[in-house]
Amino acid sequence: MITIRSMLSFSFVGKVIATLPRRLRKFAYVKTENMESVRFAALSACLLFMTVAGQTAAQSSYTITLEIEGLSHDTVYLANYYGEKMFYADTAITDGRGKAVFEGRAYEQCGKFAAVIPGPKFFDFLAVEEDIHIKTKAAQPVAFIEVVASEENRLFYDYLKFLQDKRTEATPHEQVMQDSTASEEEKASAREILMAMGADVEAEQRRIVAEHGNMLFAKYLSMVLEPEIPEIPGIANADELRYRMYRDMYWKRVDFQDPRLVHDGSFNRILDVYLNQVIPQSPDTVLNEVVNLVERARGNDEMFKYILHFATFNAESSAIMCMDKVFVELVNRYYKRGEATWLNEDQLSKITNRADELAPTVCGSRVPDIILPGLDQTTWESLYDLNTKYTAVVIWESTCGHCKKELPKIQELYEEWKDKGLSIFAIGNDFEPEPWQEFVEKKDLSEWVHVSDNPAINNQDSAMVLISQGITTLESLNFRTTFDVFATPKIFLLDREKVVVAKQIGAEQLFEILTKLEDMEANGVLQPMRKTEEQ
Repeated sequence: MITIRSMLSFSFVGKVIATLPRRLRKFAYVKTENMESVRFAALSACLLFMTVAGQTAAQSSYTITLEIEGLSHDTVYLANYYGEKMFYADTAITDGRGKAVFEGRAYEQCGKFAAVIPGPKFFDFLAVEEDIHIKTKAAQPVAFIEVVASEENRLFYDYLKFLQDKRTEATPHEQVMQDSTASEEEKASAREILMAMGADVEAEQRRIVAEHGNMLFAKYLSMVLEPEIPEIPGIANADELRYRMYRDMYWKRVDFQDPRLVHDGSFNRILDVYLNQVIPQSPDTVLNEVVNLVERARGNDEMFKYILHFATFNAESSAIMCMDKVFVELVNRYYKRGEATWLNEDQLSKITNRADELAPTVCGSRVPDIILPGLDQTTWESLYDLNTKYTAVVIWESTCGHCKKELPKIQELYEEWKDKGLSIFAIGNDFEPEPWQEFVEKKDLSEWVHVSDNPAINNQDSAMVLISQGITTLESLNFRTTFDVFATPKIFLLDREKVVVAKQIGAEQLFEILTKLEDMEANGVLQPMRKTEEQ
């Protein structure tokens, strides 16, 4: 049995295992409506850049020598990959013959790098703990690569040449597939040849991984190879079993103690796919999986940082309802405990403050009681006094165009659901009471419980007196902060205990969620909520 507090939507995504049938996709994930631009999103996107770009190259006894025919006293930049992005790492000036020499990288800073030359043009290479000597031509740097010294880069460029040869070989067959005049027989033959080439490429990838497993390029290559899941005939739940096997095998291709793996886009891609497509999009599931990954990377500072930062930003900026719970929990578990050592005090403060702002209304938490003046501005109404099965908290403004469209829809829903235990606690976001009072009267929304603040009670002296006398609370007077109100309307669905079930939804989603909850309760999937004597 699952309770209303843990009811969240999830899906299995076909991209992961193409053979998974639709019946395994239990629910579609719920995207939140009115996803305002959140301040932390821009902040988080730049924090990692600041910490990565600010690093200085550690000393190494190895050298990176680049000879680029066609350059003379020109600037060559080194950029290191961090996930799928590149960041400036070093600069050198070539001599008259195009030769530039850089210090090698320490082990934890090794990985995929790009040499950027005037044009701009660039070519990739792998920086590892060995002397590296690469020659090329400025006109076409990728086409004329010659690896003079570096076993790692010989393996890397031998593979790239293999791929290029396969692309050349595949071109005429791809043209047949795109040719509208080609016969079905010709297309079938071309398709068969291309599939065989694809198998050849995968076989070469697996050969490199098997024969050179300790080399960095082989580890990068391993991360792009999908786990091989066998067919399981004759079993009723074979597809679900294959999905479970896929999840179990997913991370076996990653060496969690190798800090160099984050310096390639492959790690970013498999992390992104796993957190956003492979696992059910339930906050509790995602949080559990993130913690498992972070803990597996403990001791590997580079990977620990990468996974934690990615998951934190991914959760906070997610369009999936209730995923901000993951953000808050990660901040509480790691950032507030001093484990985000790459952030300075100001950066850390901004992230923890954002988590504190979101914490009161994450899914599964009980919202604070909101006590504010009602429609007559003299009677104080309390959210906790509503003893109904469901409560929809609706924060709105009389001048908000979207509110004017949504409120009539919510009224229609209320008429249908009020006898099933739905109440509406509407908080006016106008700073003056008259506009929202007039709107309520004009639209005949008087059956809802309406509250709002006003300039008189927001006066600092008045507020202190009201709070000290127990008439209201700081959370009530600061309801815009309590509910993280940056745009309206903002709708929260609460259960009888005033615990958040759904948030930032529209009227249509509110109807769908209520219907789903009732269906689940009727089918015995959801525990029925206790009724009080009043109901």
